[in-house]
Amino acid sequence: QVQLVESGGGKVQPGGSLRLSCAASGILLRAYVMGWYRQAPGKPRDLVATITSSGSTNYADSVKGRFTISRGNANNMVYLQMNNLQPEDTSIYYCYTQSQFNANVEFWGQGTQVTVSS
Repeated sequence: QVQLVESGGGKVQPGGSLRLSCAASGILLRAYVMGWYRQAPGKPRDLVATITSSGSTNYADSVKGRFTISRGNANNMVYLQMNNLQPEDTSIYYCYTQSQFNANVEFWGQGTQVTVSS
């Protein structure tokens, strides 16, 4: 069975950094696009970043230059390094994966809370 488990969320001050981790199981990761979305209370779930099996990345304009998505070399891991965090980054962050060959095959993690405040 497929599972995505996030970790690494927490509370930081503006300008601080966090690294989120997502552990994927039950899939051949090289056949899936991995990504991160976020959702604040009362707002839609928005794309943050994606990465393909070949390493191509895509970022929301709001996080370009501050966030970096990457894949681990083993254990089906994906990471989101978040630097210069700002209060508007406060949200629940969700790990996401989608088959590169079937867009209807997708999975979501349960989310991890990120809070940025003084």
